[in-house]
Amino acid sequence: MAVRKAAWSGLNGLFTVYKPSGVASLRVRDSVETLLLKELNSLKQPDMPQQVRFLPTTVEGNAGKELTLTVTQLPVLAAHPLVRGPNFTHLKIGVGHRLDTKSSGVLVLGVGHGNKLLTDLYDAHLTRTYTVRGLFGKATDDFSDTGKLIEKTTFDHVTRDKLERILAVIQGTNHKALLMYSKIDLKTQEAYELAVEGLIRPMEKTPPLITAIRCLQFAPPEFQLEIQCLHETQKYLRKVVHEIGLELKSTAVCTQVRRIRDGFFTLDSALLRTHWNLRNIRKSIQDSRIKVQVELQRNLGHQAKSGERHTNMDQVTESELHRTEGISASNISPYAD
Repeated sequence: MAVRKAAWSGLNGLFTVYKPSGVASLRVRDSVETLLLKELNSLKQPDMPQQVRFLPTTVEGNAGKELTLTVTQLPVLAAHPLVRGPNFTHLKIGVGHRLDTKSSGVLVLGVGHGNKLLTDLYDAHLTRTYTVRGLFGKATDDFSDTGKLIEKTTFDHVTRDKLERILAVIQGTNHKALLMYSKIDLKTQEAYELAVEGLIRPMEKTPPLITAIRCLQFAPPEFQLEIQCLHETQKYLRKVVHEIGLELKSTAVCTQVRRIRDGFFTLDSALLRTHWNLRNIRKSIQDSRIKVQVELQRNLGHQAKSGERHTNMDQVTESELHRTEGISASNISPYAD
């Protein structure tokens, strides 16, 4: 038991790995678990426990050979590794906000009580940041460059200025939705304080919301965006690229989705495949422990305050919310000339 406790030491908390594209998130989790189990079971094992036995032996006596009992220590064979099997056969490792198979980037994992922290991380509704690459001139059935080709179009008329106008409209439209879903009275001191701390966001599940979007690179037909968002899926981000192409009177497919930040975890702390081992994972958990505690307390504290609000924002009609979701073609089209 002491050996198991020592081996487990430091394996309770959150850590991040870099998920490559072409691999499912659960496959990454399984790989990490397999590597940790192999290393844990390769650690030095304790000496086998001994048991006292009285074994019959013969000794020379006055009447010849006599039978007697001799005290002997023997190993407990039930504790032999070949009998009981490995010490560790399963680790409770959970996956945070998942990435689909085509995507890559920061993937948060939790081990031990880190699984509870994953739930807290989900409840905090933190934003995530992606870099998204697109390609003008094509449309596919799944909005990615590997999907079935549906249409080819020209893109010579597309300029960076037109693209950035579209992005500005997207951000403005989503910002309006963000305020509605956050249910904050903008005239209050609370709203001002939350805005200063960067904590204005909905504290319940909502449709995908883009909190910031900008163009990092524009070299037609290729372009790259940085998108900060809430409650997104990677398919949603690919669809955003598709709809940007349509609003620019062209088409576009997504060639890459890469998550560079998940809440307060960034690429800098993500372990590469060659670093998925016991020592590095323990160090990663230890290095992030204080940050995890501070950030979760800060953000979940905001959530507790949000639950006490009594505003009339609930009177926003469903149709008004619907008009703010995603990209509104009626708002964007004037900029796409």
